[in-house]
Amino acid sequence: MNYRELVTAMTEPEKVDTITLGAGGAAYPAAFALARAGQQVVMVDPKGVMSGNCLAEGCVPSKAVYEVAELYRRVTAAPMSRALGALTGPPDYAQVVAWKDQVQKDRYRQHDGELQAASANLRLVPGTGRLIDSHTVEVNTTGSAKRFQAAQIIIASGADVFVPPIPGAQLCVTSRDLFALEPTVTSLPARLAVIGGGYVGLEVACMLRALGSQVTVIEALPGLLAGMDPDFVTLLAAGIDPTISIQLSASVTAVTKGDGGGFTVHYRIGDADSTVDADLVLMAVGRRPVIPDGATELGLPRAGHGLAVDVSMQVPGYPHLYAPGDVNGRSMLFHSAVRQSLVAAHNILAGNRVVDRMDFDSVPATIFTAPQGAYVGLTRAKAAEQARQVVEAAYPMADDSRAQILGDTYGEIRLFCDAQSLRLVGGWVVGADAAQLIGQIGESVAAGLTAYDLARFADQHPTAAEGIGKAARTLVG
Repeated sequence: MNYRELVTAMTEPEKVDTITLGAGGAAYPAAFALARAGQQVVMVDPKGVMSGNCLAEGCVPSKAVYEVAELYRRVTAAPMSRALGALTGPPDYAQVVAWKDQVQKDRYRQHDGELQAASANLRLVPGTGRLIDSHTVEVNTTGSAKRFQAAQIIIASGADVFVPPIPGAQLCVTSRDLFALEPTVTSLPARLAVIGGGYVGLEVACMLRALGSQVTVIEALPGLLAGMDPDFVTLLAAGIDPTISIQLSASVTAVTKGDGGGFTVHYRIGDADSTVDADLVLMAVGRRPVIPDGATELGLPRAGHGLAVDVSMQVPGYPHLYAPGDVNGRSMLFHSAVRQSLVAAHNILAGNRVVDRMDFDSVPATIFTAPQGAYVGLTRAKAAEQARQVVEAAYPMADDSRAQILGDTYGEIRLFCDAQSLRLVGGWVVGADAAQLIGQIGESVAAGLTAYDLARFADQHPTAAEGIGKAARTLVG
């Protein structure tokens, strides 16, 4: 593109109905819905493919590794190992990575097909988008720029790994190095140090420990999984492999490279300095919303590290601007982003009037550790904060036939109901099939079901889901 063409492209923006900044879970559900309704939609994404970090380096590839590690953990632990006999050894980590890559490639092909099917009204433009004003986006690619003008803009730029300014942080890997397509880490470290005791750090710690790594987790705060119900965290943490060394209230001061090619993590607990040697150091201290260029200059309001949004997904003061997903920082989960994206689409199709609202309280979350832990809605700590009177019902996994079949009997299903109406307001699951069970509990919360409703439902046997009804029956008979 010559100078004249560049100037023309920048001064005469192409007019479309809606632009999305991003092409991940907070963007493409809305883009498809709007395109099907006849809108001309442009998705802008620097990856140049339709997917977000979930597929690129997050939940999908990490769970592909997790499922292999979890299967191996179960079949090598008593009592299931007695039925199977001795195995020759853990799986080859390079083959585990190859399996993860295959899952990602399959999903990328699936997304390509979906995009092609919607191509009449929907385009994906590779590049980085910058807000020029509240209706105009400039897309920059290598050596060129193009402007689009839209009636609505969906800011769905997601989040990225946060790396704190610790000396030697550049020596660490992040989840991207483990889970991106064709990642840089393809062999299992004999010794792994994890900086951060959030869900990413603990998930990696559990899966690589199950595959054979010696693991140390270093967390600056006094407890793991900051922001989650402390009683839930205590229950979950008590079931984690005790051979994983967990150092709490430990501030990392530096990471250095050792003489033998390994690394040393230096940290301080109180006045005492300590170190741990490792062959690989994972930086897992959290993720931060990615605020697109131009948002600050426009004065778009913030909430914490993210953009402020109403339950309509609209940016306050800008009814034609929407910010679903990780960029608002309110519920940084893929499935939450998808629902937020659809809320935005429904309100756009209603002429930017609020006809749909996001219910953040019924979004479930799962920590894919061993054991799994999952929660939704109002649990014990939140109920106490709000002075909300709740009654609890629990069912131990030790009594569950599915958990006994798996040889994984640690944990419980716990329900929280309004003390007066017995309407379900929240719950948690620790143990077998927690990720599947929490969705059923979350749907019940969203639907306003009561303990009576749950107790009357004849769930399948032998599945852990029948424990939900059994827990409810401890309240209503």
